Amino acid sequence: MDNKIKIGFFDSGVGGISVMSHAKNKIKNADFIYYADTKHVPYGNKTREEIIKYSDDAINYLTDQGVCCAVVACNTATSMAIDYLRNKYDIPIVGMEPAVKPASLAHHGEKILVCATPVTIAGEKLHTLIDKSFNGTNYPTLVAAPKLVTFAENAEFNTDTVCEYLKSIIDINEKYTAVVLGCTHFSYFKDSFKKLFGNIDMIDGTEGTVNHLIDLLQKSGFQVNSDREIGKIKYVASGEVITDKKILDYYSALEKRSFID
Repeated sequence: MDNKIKIGFFDSGVGGISVMSHAKNKIKNADFIYYADTKHVPYGNKTREEIIKYSDDAINYLTDQGVCCAVVACNTATSMAIDYLRNKYDIPIVGMEPAVKPASLAHHGEKILVCATPVTIAGEKLHTLIDKSFNGTNYPTLVAAPKLVTFAENAEFNTDTVCEYLKSIIDINEKYTAVVLGCTHFSYFKDSFKKLFGNIDMIDGTEGTVNHLIDLLQKSGFQVNSDREIGKIKYVASGEVITDKKILDYYSALEKRSFID
């Protein structure tokens, strides 16, 4: 089998860059296409039907580009559209889920906060995952934080501004020991969560998603190589290839920000 790997990543906006950044550091014999649906971001206030339509458009574009697999690097799109996408397309499709199971295992009996978009918070998929992970005990606190998506899309990372917003939606007097970042956009704000809560354990689904991606590639016959130079990345905004230097520079900055603690 040809070992040239081309992987597609899709998110409503820039959040999934945080996942792709980790993937490209582990899968260096691959080229990446990143599809940001900038015309329709945020997905957190869209209907299920709209999210399925937008997700279908994105995966259709990526398959036309010849990707061997696709990552829906968006918790909201995964929650609403992943079953539809897997039934329609022949390529492996990896989804993102809030990492509530790892949080439950690492912090059994402790107070856990789950932050996500309104659609993910209200969705059946998250509540089923929580019920399986917590067995009806120590149910985590769920908080919708849609403005973090807007902050990320607008390059607003001032910790004072972000912390004021977080304080307006989260009871900081609760002694949370862990926060599950249930939206890929939220991983860019780990510094703000740390400033607000101190040494809280911040858990997202990035590592599990990338490991699952590697496993699927290997099962499909591809050899994953981490020893060569990183491959190329093409950024696409709702079907249009991005060439604007200012936007590309911002995306490059987000790749670096993806590794903040």
